[in-house]
Amino acid sequence: MCGIAGVLHFDKSRTADRTIVERMCYAIRHRGPDDAGVLISGPFGLGHRRLSILDTSSAGHQPFTSSSGRYTIVFNGEIYNYRSFYDELKQKGYQFRSGTDTEVLLYLFEEYGTAMLHRLNGMFAFAIADHHTGRLLLARDRMGVKPLTYCIHQEALYFSSEQKSFFEVGVPMDIEEEGLHQYLFNRFVTGERTMFKNVSRLLPGHFTWVEPDGRMQATRWWNLKEAIQSHGAINSPMEWFRETFFDSVRLRMISDVPVGVLLSGGLDSSSILASLAHLQYKSVETFTVEFSSDFHNEAPLARRLAERFQYPVNLLRVEDELLFGLMEDVSWYNGEPLVHMNEPHLFAISKLAKPKVSVLLSGEGADELMGGYVRYKALKYGALVPLLGKMLGTGLVKLPHRLEKLKRYAQLSSDSDRILYNSANLFPTELSEWLGISAEPINEHRMKMMAEARELYPADVKRQALYFDQHSYLCSLMDRNDRTTMGAGIECREPFLDQRLVAGLGTLPSHWFFTGKKGKYILKQAMAPLLPTEILRHRKIGLSVPWQQYLRHNPLFIAALDDLAGSEIFHWPLLQQVDYAKLLQRFRGGDASLTPHLLAMLMLHLWWQTFKKRAGEASRMA
Repeated sequence: MCGIAGVLHFDKSRTADRTIVERMCYAIRHRGPDDAGVLISGPFGLGHRRLSILDTSSAGHQPFTSSSGRYTIVFNGEIYNYRSFYDELKQKGYQFRSGTDTEVLLYLFEEYGTAMLHRLNGMFAFAIADHHTGRLLLARDRMGVKPLTYCIHQEALYFSSEQKSFFEVGVPMDIEEEGLHQYLFNRFVTGERTMFKNVSRLLPGHFTWVEPDGRMQATRWWNLKEAIQSHGAINSPMEWFRETFFDSVRLRMISDVPVGVLLSGGLDSSSILASLAHLQYKSVETFTVEFSSDFHNEAPLARRLAERFQYPVNLLRVEDELLFGLMEDVSWYNGEPLVHMNEPHLFAISKLAKPKVSVLLSGEGADELMGGYVRYKALKYGALVPLLGKMLGTGLVKLPHRLEKLKRYAQLSSDSDRILYNSANLFPTELSEWLGISAEPINEHRMKMMAEARELYPADVKRQALYFDQHSYLCSLMDRNDRTTMGAGIECREPFLDQRLVAGLGTLPSHWFFTGKKGKYILKQAMAPLLPTEILRHRKIGLSVPWQQYLRHNPLFIAALDDLAGSEIFHWPLLQQVDYAKLLQRFRGGDASLTPHLLAMLMLHLWWQTFKKRAGEASRMA
């Protein structure tokens, strides 16, 4: 796990500037605290920050150049099945200088070109310079676990694991209005756009060749819809799932450094820990966030499970002053406004883990693959949702948080909107009322994924929502996981996102997911022999945070809301019509439905202030 950055100048006579590449790498130094390297070759400048996981010796130093001298790679991620290629490559004459997956990846490319991507089981983002043709290849893994961003600036293409690298070399830090529009309506920016003008993401499952003159065309090398349609029938789903999941966990334990588990006490991370025990892995550290609120606190469950399997437990409480103090750092590492609201907790637990492990396993992805969110239930009732909304909106009783949100969600009138905004905290009518924005964002990528979902599951709205989330909401979660853990110099691995599970689960009938009161039926049945009943029956909480309580009662957050009134964000075109004073007054008067509005504004403000303050730091300190 590492950080990569670099440049390709379109003027062949121009030599890349080593200082520029070093600045870019310095901005992402948290991603690779163990080593750093830069290669300058004519118009190419390639940089690397290393977190040593496989072959921790100097033989794993990057940038890594092939024996032929034609190709140089900078690589971020892990190829879990890299050892399976040794014999094949040796028979073709390749001689290995290290024990790294980086070298295997480069030789696979040298032998097979981009066709080798389909054979990889892993998470990755990499760049390969072809010194003979002057072309640059950028590529990203199937599910977008590892990030890769790029921009065109002053007749050159710059790329990096994180967009903060670009501001170290003079790229303007201008807000992209369409990205901001998406953030306000959909909670996060998805697709190729980001929150900054002229800064783009390479989409998951894509690669692009950058020609010497700057021409580039992205290619979708992995299409989940096609992978599901071409997948063979699964005759014994329970046995298939159990066998594949165990193998996925086993592969993600490949490491030359200690591995731990992010253990919440929920079904997903508990299933990973139970699998490790079943596979007889020893000395696995577990790391858990605890809360003072009983409703949000799953730490007692996590502790009992870890003790059951005789694994050490490490607990951390992230609240009040500690939480507030972390928010600026996490806003910087995250790269975009905090939207999942547990980023500080993941960052803090990663910092706690770092002295003991360099790799953490996470249960991320299970909900989007197997229907684990409560919000999917609303899609079951289709046209009845608006009627339910009217019943809840009578105002005769005070509604709990989830029913209050359902009442607002019920204002959406079509299946498309109910899928599009299923993961949102705010809905179009509210944004129109409080922000004065009636036009919805363009959302080209979201619409494309919606169309694919309909083609794949024409009669099943809930399955459409799963497929849609796998290409939108899950991508945002992967960004969050990567940034918060790498901010502490930790690699995060997600066993549920093995491509065999992702494609295979997509072929199964819906009853394997939505049977019973909760989702993830196949996971519960598969893990039932290994997990205690209290885990299998426990209500879904996830890493939820009592933000409303903080905003109402914590002096630090109360002061932050007061200070927000003078924020620069209210001068931006999309936010000029916001009556913040009225919004805050209504919230403090008891209107809990305005909590998401305030959080969206507060996180946007903190993020923008942090970036303005810290951008350019590398050029001053490198």
